[in-house]
Amino acid sequence: MQTRREFIKTSLLAAGGFSLLGTPYVSSSKSKSPNDTIRVGIVGFSDRARSSLIPLFQLNAEKFNFKIVAVSDLWSVRREAAIQFFKEKYSQDIVAYRNNEEMYEKGAVDAVIISTADFQHSYHLVEAMEAGCDVYVEKPLALSMDAAKRALRLAKLKKKVVQVGSQRRSAPNYQAAYDYIQSGKFGPITMVQMNWNVNSPARWRRPSLVSKCFEKDLDWNRFLIDYPADDFNPRKYLEYRLFWPYSSGIPAQWMSHQIDTIHWFSGLNHPKSVVANGGVYWWKDGRINWDTLTAVFDYGDDNQGFQVLYTSRMHNAADGVKEIYYSNGGTMNLDNNTISPYGGLNKIDASEMGMESNLLEEFTLPSTKVVTDANTGNDPMTAYHICNWMQCVRDRNVLTNAPVEVGYNHSVAIIMCDAAIRTGTKATFDEARQEVIADGKVFTSGK
Repeated sequence: MQTRREFIKTSLLAAGGFSLLGTPYVSSSKSKSPNDTIRVGIVGFSDRARSSLIPLFQLNAEKFNFKIVAVSDLWSVRREAAIQFFKEKYSQDIVAYRNNEEMYEKGAVDAVIISTADFQHSYHLVEAMEAGCDVYVEKPLALSMDAAKRALRLAKLKKKVVQVGSQRRSAPNYQAAYDYIQSGKFGPITMVQMNWNVNSPARWRRPSLVSKCFEKDLDWNRFLIDYPADDFNPRKYLEYRLFWPYSSGIPAQWMSHQIDTIHWFSGLNHPKSVVANGGVYWWKDGRINWDTLTAVFDYGDDNQGFQVLYTSRMHNAADGVKEIYYSNGGTMNLDNNTISPYGGLNKIDASEMGMESNLLEEFTLPSTKVVTDANTGNDPMTAYHICNWMQCVRDRNVLTNAPVEVGYNHSVAIIMCDAAIRTGTKATFDEARQEVIADGKVFTSGK
């Protein structure tokens, strides 16, 4: 039997003949009969899976004839919790597996929902596709370009239905915003301001679980997948979002959602350059990843470009989550879902320059509120997104709203931001090599 590292190497070589970028794949598999139950496995019984993904999946499980039958988790405590959870909440029995290989070797599932640590997503996606499964995989897709390329290549080779957890793409207000920009009414994007602010001591911390986490109860080496060896640390296992290279923190968790709308609305795949500054200013709890971040992204080219200002702080929640798009004619505010002439070129100023006023007309987008608590079970965006994946698994000729290419592109942006953070220099992207460059060399993201 192949080792995990041999498996990844073989998969990468097998996919090597496929074009890295291009038209998203369309599966050629035949549709399954509605009478055939799609057996689903949960890869990682995390807080996100238990509190959000599973309840939202269950909303349409009967409609599409899907059923969760298995859970794979490296920690015995969570395996036991998963069995109890399904018994108490859904009155059903599931099988809990010690790892993914065990679950796939049994042929137990047709599809999986992946909700593991940030650095594991692309690896677990590759595993699932190799096992013949369709996949819903949480974002970020990847923290290194090698991992992002591997996932994209395998997706083109295996032609499985994959949905990356960029759920804004399934939300009515974001879809309407996309349509409005594509119509030309908004005009060229000239700048975007984004922020994500919270103030919660428990954000990404799991002290009660950490106190119960012992190496004897889990497979620490398997947790590390293909990353360098590291001493067991329950905080890194359960609070991985705070510790590089297992996560970049703010860029991987929050920025990946928001920066994806830039790619979607503009049609651009990645930034030209990124600079970033910040630090751990308040939560002096041993974390490595910053609690405060300001990043500036440059998009486009000399003919038409724009800047994205991204800020995030974890010690004051004022202003919450906001995404504001600007054009010369006005403003699109995706916090209150309005399009307005606010800030646009007015008639007086335009006439002084012999120009025409181009103020936008007032317009209201459908309302779908961004939920800042990632573990809430009443997030309509995620509900729409999971439903879209389930429909696409049934209808094999339909792309998901967020196929692998979407995850690849947001991975480029967050890796560029991470490179700017770690090197203190401007990060750029080498289009020909598909590599992030910082401080004069290829950035390898801790590996």
